[in-house]
Amino acid sequence: MTENDKRDDDTYVLEDEGQSVEQIEHEMEKAAQEAAGDAPTPPPAAAPVTDEALVKENRDLKDRVLRTLADYENYRKRADREKQDYFKYALADTIRDLLPVLDNFDRALDHAEEGDDFHKGVSLIYKQLFDVLKRHGVKVIDEGNVRFDPNIHEAVVREENADVPSHTVVAVLQKGYFLHDRLLRPAMVKVAVGGPEESVSS
Repeated sequence: MTENDKRDDDTYVLEDEGQSVEQIEHEMEKAAQEAAGDAPTPPPAAAPVTDEALVKENRDLKDRVLRTLADYENYRKRADREKQDYFKYALADTIRDLLPVLDNFDRALDHAEEGDDFHKGVSLIYKQLFDVLKRHGVKVIDEGNVRFDPNIHEAVVREENADVPSHTVVAVLQKGYFLHDRLLRPAMVKVAVGGPEESVSS
């Protein structure tokens, strides 16, 4: 094989130019990269934002905003309702403390002779007091001849009476009271038993 044939070989030949080993290794590495066509790999490009992705993101954001607004509206309504209930029933304890006073008025009127000056005076004071309480939402439970309701009545006396349906309130011994739609005190009643059972409509 001639010298020219050797030079036509694919072998890369470095001429000795008095370089150090490190320089020769660097040259060889550089030549190998150029021969292989290795170039620095550019960083991957960011994925393009498509219309579909924007629509989805917009829909998600809109949904989050609507949920936040709904939560706030629910909170506002609940806070308003709690505030109204607070003012509506703020006097409940005070009015409950006044119920024995009303009871004493009832007893005084029951024992006074109707039509005399004492009865008229007590009745007038009682009416003034109850009118004030009524303006603040107090309602009395004093109806007789109705079916016993354990939600508003407390049976303290049972009376055998076959002339009225069983479980009928035949007398109110102590009035009960509501404050708006909240029970302050049940009415103490006398209940008839032993009569015909009254059918309860569904």
